[in-house]
Amino acid sequence: MGPHPAVAAIRLAVRRVLHDVLNEFAERTDHNEHTAHIAHIAHGERASRPEFAEAGTGRCGAALPDRPALPDRPDTPLVLVACSGGADSMALASALAFEARKLAVRAGGITVDHNLQDGSDVRAAEVVARLRDMHLDPVEAVAVHVGSEGGPEAAARDARYAALDAAAERHGAAAVLLGHTRDDQAETVLLGLARGSGIRSLSGMAAASGPAGRYRRPFLQLDRQTARKACLVQSLPVWDDPHNIDPAYTRSRLRHEGLPALEKALGKGVVGALARTAQLSRDDADALDTWAAEADSAVRDDAGQLECAKLYALPPAVRRRVLRRAAVEAGAPAGSLFARHIEEVDRLITGWRGQQAINLPGRVEARRQGGRLVIRQS
Repeated sequence: MGPHPAVAAIRLAVRRVLHDVLNEFAERTDHNEHTAHIAHIAHGERASRPEFAEAGTGRCGAALPDRPALPDRPDTPLVLVACSGGADSMALASALAFEARKLAVRAGGITVDHNLQDGSDVRAAEVVARLRDMHLDPVEAVAVHVGSEGGPEAAARDARYAALDAAAERHGAAAVLLGHTRDDQAETVLLGLARGSGIRSLSGMAAASGPAGRYRRPFLQLDRQTARKACLVQSLPVWDDPHNIDPAYTRSRLRHEGLPALEKALGKGVVGALARTAQLSRDDADALDTWAAEADSAVRDDAGQLECAKLYALPPAVRRRVLRRAAVEAGAPAGSLFARHIEEVDRLITGWRGQQAINLPGRVEARRQGGRLVIRQS
C-alpha cells in the first residue's frame, strides 16, 4: 500500500525540484571539468615546447612530470529547507528528507528566529530538534533583528531572506526550498492587484528565484490543506504562528477575511484561478521585459542618451519598462520604485508641457532636455 495521497503529492513535488537541482548541478560540474581539461591541455602543450622545457634539464625532450589528475567531482549538492515549524514547511522538510535519501542529494535545514515573540528562541530550538530527527544535516537556527523599513511584514521578510542567503553561502547550498503554497500565491496576486503595481505584481512568486535560482518553491501547485494533511497523517508536530491570524497584518486579514469573502461570492475556484493568473501574468511580463531590454539600445543616441521621440513610438508597456530600467541603473532602489513614479516620468514623454524634473527614490531625478530624457542622481 502506497503513502497517503497528500504525502505522495508533496513528495512528488519535491522530487521534481530535486531532479532539476541535480541536472543543473551536473551541467555546472561538467562545465567546470571541461574548463579544467582545456586548461590542462594548454599546460601540456606549453610544457612540451622547447622554450618552455623544464629548468635544469638543459635539453628538449626531457621526461615531463606526470599530468596532474583532473579535480575530483565535487560532493553531491546540498539542498536546504527553510522551516518555520508551520505545516507547510514541516511537510516540505519531511518530503525533502525522504526524497534526498533516494537521490544524490544532501539535505539540511535552516530555521530563522525573528525575535518578534516571547519564547521564539525556544521554538527555534524545537524546530532544529525536529529537523535533526529527520536526519537532516546541517541544521541550524539563525536569529535576526527585524527593522521597521517598509512595515513589519516587509521588514521581517527582508531579514529572513538575508539570513537564508547568508546560510546558503556559508554552507555552499545549491538550493533553498520554501514552503509557499498555491494559497500563498493567490494571496500574493491579490496584494499586487490592490497595490496597482502592474502585471509584474500579478505574476506572484516564481517557482525559482534569487541568485542563480537559489530559492525553489515546490508547493506552488499544491493547496495549504494538502500540506497540513501530510503533516497530520505522518504525525508531524506543527506550530501555528499567531501572527498568521492577527488582523494587524495585511496578509492575515486577506487570508481570513478577503479570500473567504471572494470564495463566498464567486465560488471555490478563486484560489486556483488566481494562481493561474499568476503564471499567465509572469509569462507576459517576462516577454515584455525581454522586448524592453532589446528596445533599450534602439532608443538611445550615440552618446547613450534616451531620445524622447523614439521612446514615444514604443508601446506604453515596453516604454515604461525601459524607463524603469533606466531609473534603476541611475541608482533608484527597485523596491522603492512604484508604478506612480514611472507614470510621472512617462508623462515627460507623452504629456510634455515644460514640467519640472521628476524626483525619484534614491535621489534620482528625471528631466527632459533638448528632446532627450536625462535620468541621473542629483
